[in-house]
Amino acid sequence: MPIFTRHIPALTALALAACALGGCSTMNQKVSAGMADYIPAWAGGLPADAPPRAGTPEYDKFMQERERKRLMPAAERGDAAKPAAPAQNATQ
Repeated sequence: MPIFTRHIPALTALALAACALGGCSTMNQKVSAGMADYIPAWAGGLPADAPPRAGTPEYDKFMQERERKRLMPAAERGDAAKPAAPAQNATQ
């Protein structure tokens, strides 16, 4: 099938649109990462008990608190005792 001169502008416009849309995804990574925080958990977003994002002041505080708790004796941590998971029979 020969390429007619009337197809060249349409192909050029299609190629420019594809390049423009491809550039949007790479340039707005920070925006898309920030928007992901606002998606509700029921729609596949972050759960309520998720730790803060790395590189934020909240993350630094979270890691300091976690290290402090790690260095404490287990009896003083104040965490509720987690019940052992019931053993499941492999034949069920």
